[in-house]
Amino acid sequence: QVQLVQSGGGLVQPGGSLRLACAVSGRTVSNTAMGWFRQAPGRKREFVAAINGNGNRLVYVESLEDRFIMSRDNTENTFYLQMNNLGPDDTAVYFCAACLRFDISDQENEYEYWGQGTQVTVSS
Repeated sequence: QVQLVQSGGGLVQPGGSLRLACAVSGRTVSNTAMGWFRQAPGRKREFVAAINGNGNRLVYVESLEDRFIMSRDNTENTFYLQMNNLGPDDTAVYFCAACLRFDISDQENEYEYWGQGTQVTVSS
């Protein structure tokens, strides 16, 4: 069974950085499409970033691609989301997810397995 366990997150001041981690068990990340999503208060969950199974293709939502970096550590079977220059609009619950059916996806409904979510709050 595939399980995703998230860590990181918390409270950060505007302009700060955070790194989220998503440890995967039951599936090798090196051949699995993985993604990050977020859900702000009162809003629908939205796509943030994704990486394909080979790890040679990354996709970001355009509004975040200059501040957020997704990466993967195959030896740790973990993937990450580095978030820089955070602002109040980045406050949300962040979710990692695994997609087994497609090489890469930005569609929430194409991901079969999800992490538990982690709160990121940007506030002074």
